Amino acid sequence: RTARGAATSRASGPAVGAVAGLAVHRMATRFIVGADPADAVPTLSGLWEGGAAATVDLLGEATVTTAEADRYARRCDEALRTLATAARDWPARRTLDVAPRVNLSVKVTALTAKVKAEAPDIGIADASHRLRMLLRTAKQVGAHLHVDMESMDSRDLITQLVIDLLNEPEFRTGLSAGIVLQAYLRDADDQLDQLLGGIQQPFTIRLVKGAYWEHETVEARQNGWVSPVYLNKVESDRSFERLTQRLLDNRPHVKVAIASHNVRSIAHALALAPDRDLELQVLRGLGDDLQVALTDMGLRVRTYCPVGDLVAGMSYLVRRLLENTSNDSFLLSRSRGADLDQLLAKP
Repeated sequence: RTARGAATSRASGPAVGAVAGLAVHRMATRFIVGADPADAVPTLSGLWEGGAAATVDLLGEATVTTAEADRYARRCDEALRTLATAARDWPARRTLDVAPRVNLSVKVTALTAKVKAEAPDIGIADASHRLRMLLRTAKQVGAHLHVDMESMDSRDLITQLVIDLLNEPEFRTGLSAGIVLQAYLRDADDQLDQLLGGIQQPFTIRLVKGAYWEHETVEARQNGWVSPVYLNKVESDRSFERLTQRLLDNRPHVKVAIASHNVRSIAHALALAPDRDLELQVLRGLGDDLQVALTDMGLRVRTYCPVGDLVAGMSYLVRRLLENTSNDSFLLSRSRGADLDQLLAKP
């Protein structure tokens, strides 16, 4: 390589880095609605004006110290109060005002550094007081608190914690809360049985396909386990439709939220609920066009909106990229010209 070529290569390095950084930043702003809740208010207000509600997720999922768990809990508490204040000025929306205007999604593993399968009692005790505090704040400001699900190793602990807290006397009335159910898990029906039998008052279940497929399959392969997730998309879709039916059959005890970009899954839910007494949820940045189409139909729609800085959101962005580039993705398959009748076929 000539001296001139080497110099050109060295000069181009910072330029390439700058372009790559700009591309990542643009991608992030497509998915992330603000650096903090106050910064996100204009976007959330715009969604509401357009006929869609939102659930806010504060990015930053890895908690390894007690101080970090306390900081995440404080951020969630502040978000509930900030958004509740802002939402008071939003105009009335008949379709959306059947539920609290403010909806915050939280991760239990971010509320403690001790949620481990080998020591469940320690983890639950450590997370419970922080989650209880957030439930109290949500009840006080009239917001909804939703517990997200993550990888399989914490699923059972989180499920039992939610059941225990929602059954405490102070939360049996006047509280809007819920939990996520992942359809790609082989034992999702068992978890639903546990929730239906365990929680006494009405609560919300957000049904999702699941966002940790790669993690679960790789970990199972490394340890020689049977995969806890379905390995075939058709099986996951079939599970999703079966669980949709079960959730709708358990109204009004369960308030149903169907989270999917798959038009077949959405149409199936609507066919089972001609009264439209359900909520449809999409992801910010991936389901924007679908959100507009559903709101134009007069349906109740909620958009999952991450809030935080780019570094904290990297794991979230990676999961969204994996979903958006999957060969089995409904949106990607349709954009490539796949036959619509085939995509809408019964799984």
